[in-house]
Amino acid sequence: MMLNGVDDEEKWLAEGVAGIQHNAFYLHRALDSNNLREALKFAAQLLSELRTSKLSPHKYYELYMRAFDELRRLEMFFKEEDRHGCSVVDLYELVQHAGNILPRLEGDTVMDAVEFVLQNFVEMNKLWVRMQHQGPLREKEKLEKERNELRDLVGKNLHVLSQIEGVDLEIYRDSVLPRVLEQVVNCKDELAQYYLMDCIIQVFPDEYHLQTLETLLGACSQLQPVVDIKTVLSQLMDRLSTYAASSPEILPEFLQVEAFSKLSNAIGKVIEAQTDMPIVGAISLYVSLLTFTLRVHPDRLDYVDQVLGACVKKLSGKPKLEDSKATKQVVMLLSAPLDKYNDTVTALTLSNYPHVMDHLDTGTNKVMAMVIIRSIMKNKTSVSNSDKVEVLFELIKGLIKDLDGMPTDELDEEDFNEEQNSVAGLMHVLYNDDSEEMLKIIYTVWKYISGGGPKRLPFTIPPLVFSALKLVRRLHGQDGDVAGEEVPATPKKIFQLLHQVIEALSVVPSPELALRLCLQCAEAANDCDLEPVAYEFFTQAFVLYEEEIADSKAQFTAIHLIIGTLQRMNIFGVENRDTMTHKATGYSAKLLKKPDQCRAVYACSHLFWVDDQDGIKDGERVLLCLKRSLRIANAAQQMANVTRGSSGPVTLFVEILNKYLYFFEKGNPHITGDLIQSLVELIKTELQSDSTNPNQASDNFFTSTLRYIQFQKQKGGAMGDKYSPITS
Repeated sequence: MMLNGVDDEEKWLAEGVAGIQHNAFYLHRALDSNNLREALKFAAQLLSELRTSKLSPHKYYELYMRAFDELRRLEMFFKEEDRHGCSVVDLYELVQHAGNILPRLEGDTVMDAVEFVLQNFVEMNKLWVRMQHQGPLREKEKLEKERNELRDLVGKNLHVLSQIEGVDLEIYRDSVLPRVLEQVVNCKDELAQYYLMDCIIQVFPDEYHLQTLETLLGACSQLQPVVDIKTVLSQLMDRLSTYAASSPEILPEFLQVEAFSKLSNAIGKVIEAQTDMPIVGAISLYVSLLTFTLRVHPDRLDYVDQVLGACVKKLSGKPKLEDSKATKQVVMLLSAPLDKYNDTVTALTLSNYPHVMDHLDTGTNKVMAMVIIRSIMKNKTSVSNSDKVEVLFELIKGLIKDLDGMPTDELDEEDFNEEQNSVAGLMHVLYNDDSEEMLKIIYTVWKYISGGGPKRLPFTIPPLVFSALKLVRRLHGQDGDVAGEEVPATPKKIFQLLHQVIEALSVVPSPELALRLCLQCAEAANDCDLEPVAYEFFTQAFVLYEEEIADSKAQFTAIHLIIGTLQRMNIFGVENRDTMTHKATGYSAKLLKKPDQCRAVYACSHLFWVDDQDGIKDGERVLLCLKRSLRIANAAQQMANVTRGSSGPVTLFVEILNKYLYFFEKGNPHITGDLIQSLVELIKTELQSDSTNPNQASDNFFTSTLRYIQFQKQKGGAMGDKYSPITS
């Protein structure tokens, strides 16, 4: 009978519920008074409310469940023989006259219940499938609603099956699952097949799925090609992996039933059978399988590599992925081992890992490379042998060189800098206590980064140089080649490599950075007592200064670096040191700006007076440097007077005064109190002559210096006596 409308159906349902409640009231009253005959009468009248064809399946099911709930008290009453006073035999005879209440049940009640629900399930499912292809278009909305209600009832039948007490694994395996899967496969409807497979996975226990895995997976390959089987399998694997994580005692069951092998084979068959499956669908299946494997069998790296290998096989012969959804799935696939093991070195042992990355486009390849580096840095992973370093740098090659001819000019500068800084940071986790292996690591890194081009080398070379210098200092004291070693780890050998590395920077060109690294190498060679090596690096630094550095600010910075490094050198003999200091003072005096000249020249004074080195206390040459700087400062003042009409600030004179005071306190006999007094008077004169344009910073600087002189005089002792002739 067709319904006239939703309101009519609601009215009929309300009437049926009211009738059930009315009879239930008298049924319960009869049970309370232990009146069995009255109870049976009202129970029969209650059930008569179910004799209607006016309701849709969904509404009828609701009415049915209300009646079922009300009869629970009658069931409990039957079980309490002391209440109704009837034996089981008498009760059986009595209920024969009330056929509306209990059906006549013979044999195994559990199997009969299962059979009853299964039959109901089959008929409802057939009706549901037929309804999807029937009915006039003008009633489409109403029919769609009825179909959805019927679908829910089909699912509830499966739920009821899972809740029947006594349905154990044996009954499920031998009776329930085969019948349900037979109906799923035979209905040939893609919507029904997907829904029913989803219901099976959700309502039955995980233990049953594991023990009947082969049967369940066998049905997957028989479904219609358009069924979203990847989602079904993903849900199944997710349920099983959650089940495995619930208790360590369960894991042996997975090995016993060979769950991984069965799932892997089933996925392979599904992908092979569904030739039209998009590549993103296939990859998502492998992502789910890998997730299952990492959760259930984390110790089986061969399983993990097998999944990656299957993905490589699927992608082989195809162009690099351009589908954003597919590339996202591949990134998930590659990220899963990194997230699981918290140790990127483990991922480096997977032979198929780099082959999967090869199928990514250039942009995504770089994204994945950044994911790998961040994982290493986050987990503070140490990559400790050259073979693993080679695999690692093969994985991140998209960051250390141009791929597919993609020019670095097209990259966003901020992103590029972040990438290269990440690569530079990676250098610091490449370490091995064995010097020979560490040198192999350094050679391997250089092999990869040497082709990075002019924009990358300034980022990647410095950390490599410092890593090599750390090894040099570790090897300090060793000399000669180690017998039998192809690449002996000696300081000399490492310095030869560093010379080549820094030369690559000078070609980029990045002369300022190359000069800094040369000076670092020279200082390390000094610590290793390798004078020829130190001299060679200093010579290279001077060549860079002379030929490559033209900017005046860069020259000023470079000459100060040279002076500072040379001051700390104690390996040079007299001749070599004189050569170096002569060059340093000469270049200082040739700087473009007078103030820069002045400051560089008075800095050179420290090259002739070094406290911690015996024999380098040439007070006369110190005085010559200071006097020369004073002349340059005076020339700067005169130039300022010509260009600005005033003498300008006396900052340079005050700086030189402080140098005089420094060497005066250090005991340089050529720096006398009279010289200091004369310089003080000179500064005062300069300040008075330029009183119309005072410079607060210079004045404060000079005032602080005079206070210091006064403090030293008042301190007393030997130092106080030294300062006493100076008046401020």
